[in-house]
Amino acid sequence: MTRIEAAFEAACLAELQALKPGNVHRWADGHRMTLDDFARSAKASAPAIGEAGATVGQRILEAVKATRAAVGQNTNLGILLLCAPLAKAAEMAGDLDAGLKAVLASLDEADAQAVYAAIRLANPGGLGETPEEDVHSAPKLGLVDAMRLAAGRDRIAWNYANDFSDVLGQGRALLQRLERRGWTPEWALTGVYMGFLSRQPDTHVARKHGQRLAEIVRIEAADLGAELLAASNPAAFEAALLTFDTQLKRRQINPGTSADLTVAVRFAASLAG
Repeated sequence: MTRIEAAFEAACLAELQALKPGNVHRWADGHRMTLDDFARSAKASAPAIGEAGATVGQRILEAVKATRAAVGQNTNLGILLLCAPLAKAAEMAGDLDAGLKAVLASLDEADAQAVYAAIRLANPGGLGETPEEDVHSAPKLGLVDAMRLAAGRDRIAWNYANDFSDVLGQGRALLQRLERRGWTPEWALTGVYMGFLSRQPDTHVARKHGQRLAEIVRIEAADLGAELLAASNPAAFEAALLTFDTQLKRRQINPGTSADLTVAVRFAASLAG
């Protein structure tokens, strides 16, 4: 197993140990998915994400194929979309951030074609359809330009268009701050997740339930997130977070984009050393 492959699988498994309200974690399954589904997905997709020399598009498409073969459903498309460029950047000499910018600048129509095929296979529902560009047709743009068209309604696409600012900016900075405070790895990732959920409406929730409900969830998360992030003992918030988790799952709300970004933050931090 390569260093990049191992770091990817470890990041996916670490995120499952974090208490992420509305998502699958070690305290609770949800949305007809289990902890084992995600663990198996991580193991199955890691070789493709870490394949030396592969393009970003190839990594994503082969990882989606491996996931579908392992668990028969889409558990990790957003994770793969975020982590494949980071994995490619980690193969380059020097700083990860600079490498990522170079990778994003190099993405072309072949990458877009592979990613469109991956999205069709994963079938996430609602992702990738705009009047200008549709994943069900051959791409007319490079991958980053295609992502720019979706950036206003999908936070993963927004990160492609903005040099992964959520991941390498606010997310990584918060993770480092919580680790310096002495938080355990799982609670630090819980903090990162709640930071994302509190800061902006989750775009997976918005696609499934509408922008208004996504904003309501953000507001619901904001007070609890602020109290958690100010705490010296995050474990004291376990009961409150589990209550919020139950409330979200009863409404069939899955803030999946915030969880995907959390995995990417952990992966980027590992790659950067």
